[in-house]
Amino acid sequence: MAEAERAAGSPLGSVQVSVVLPVHNSQHWLDECLKSVWEQDFKQTMELSVFNDASKDGSAEIIAKWKVKLEGAGIPVVVGSNDSAAPRGVGFAKNQAIMQSSGTYLCFLDSDDVMMPQRVRLQYEAAIQHPNSIIGCQVRREPSESTERYTRWINSLTEEQLLTQVFTSHGPTVIMPTWFCSREWFYHVGKFDEGGKGVPEDLLFFYKHLQKGGEVLRVNHCLLLYRYHPQAATHSVLEETIWNHRVKFLEDRVLSSWSSFTIWNAGKQGKKLYRSLSPANREKVAAFCDVDEKKIAKGFYTYEESEERPKPKIPICHFREATPPFIICVKQDLTGGAFEMNLNMLNLKEGMDYYHFN
Repeated sequence: MAEAERAAGSPLGSVQVSVVLPVHNSQHWLDECLKSVWEQDFKQTMELSVFNDASKDGSAEIIAKWKVKLEGAGIPVVVGSNDSAAPRGVGFAKNQAIMQSSGTYLCFLDSDDVMMPQRVRLQYEAAIQHPNSIIGCQVRREPSESTERYTRWINSLTEEQLLTQVFTSHGPTVIMPTWFCSREWFYHVGKFDEGGKGVPEDLLFFYKHLQKGGEVLRVNHCLLLYRYHPQAATHSVLEETIWNHRVKFLEDRVLSSWSSFTIWNAGKQGKKLYRSLSPANREKVAAFCDVDEKKIAKGFYTYEESEERPKPKIPICHFREATPPFIICVKQDLTGGAFEMNLNMLNLKEGMDYYHFN
């Protein structure tokens, strides 16, 4: 792509979009990833900002090779690195890549993923219209049979559900490697947590974004090849850590304004949620509801770990006898449609009468 063609319509020296790329031992995927930056059909000014976080493989050489090629195509490349023995983590690397870049908009990319040629152009067009938003997109999973339910969830959420399903175990309703936002909004929210390994920095940023009134949008085109592999940083975060952040966010955003509610699921997950709540929010639980006749026949759940005397006993009823609002702890898309049919039968509004937590 010609340099003059890219720069058309942009003031001299200004960069419209910075592609933000943290790298750590990514030599297996980096060629394909960087080629996808080179193949973007975006006609305005774009730069690539790479931060190499203590890679010990051939990543630095691949970055150097592509720097020459990209700059030859009119895409400036800024490269920073952490040359110490140990990596500082994804949050740190992303923050460094952002700070050394200069684009008005930030396009996040993971080093093991591949962008479709129209990604930057389509997300840029959406971001201009929605300055306080994180813009995502649909994805294709590689290998295709991995995380099928998760991929279906990412790609099929409605516009409303991008904001209502933020409490589920799936994490952000638009996935991190598809994020696109303005630099100004990024700094308004605040940088990524730099706690390193085991910190869900994208989830924490996403929650802060929502707390500050940010919007969530998705471009309904598949603009990213999203790889699943054992080395991915996601696998280093403990489920319990994410659970605790989710519970706290649910309490702050939803339960603080409810006087009482029902937990839909009298099994393991529903009881775990109950036990994880603050004492004030546990008192708001009017009942558990379920479809399992055995659980319903028990009549109530006794909170044995409680130091209260007598110990709290929470009624268990059939979902048709239960009173909304509900926090639903039933996994979606796993019951052959039976759960979804039961929920639809009640004619409730998501985001008002119920929220999904699982």
